[in-house]
Amino acid sequence: MTNARARIQLTEAEQRELFAQSRILQVASINPDGTPHLVPMWFEVDDEGVLAFTTYGTSQKVRNLERDPRLTVLLETGDAYNELRGASIDAEAEVVRDPQRTARVLALVGAKYAGRPRPEAAAIPEPPPAAYKRVTIRVHPRRVRTWDHRKLG
Repeated sequence: MTNARARIQLTEAEQRELFAQSRILQVASINPDGTPHLVPMWFEVDDEGVLAFTTYGTSQKVRNLERDPRLTVLLETGDAYNELRGASIDAEAEVVRDPQRTARVLALVGAKYAGRPRPEAAAIPEPPPAAYKRVTIRVHPRRVRTWDHRKLG
């Protein structure tokens, strides 16, 4: 008999589907006093397959991640117990201060949340002004925990 935890884990394909369908990424960084700093963020998977989001370069989360790159992110969906599905990812953040790369993530996130097709990867001649105020945070997983209670039967 397999254990229940193994039975409800998401496959790689199911994880990709969850990332594509989920709209809010809960992001927890570590404040200077050790308390969690938890914020909801829009996100997308970048061209290299990495979860990414943008935020203002002077935000608390960026200050936290530049001091200590550890973070945990959470994606979840479902209302009733037998519908719950999600992923909790302990990760290391990469803070990218490149307006071109930030413009690309802004375009990916914009398309996702507007319901448009994913834009082709192409150089952006001149990044929009927002790309100079924002940075990209890329989430590099160290430990992934997933669940899909729909598999419980």
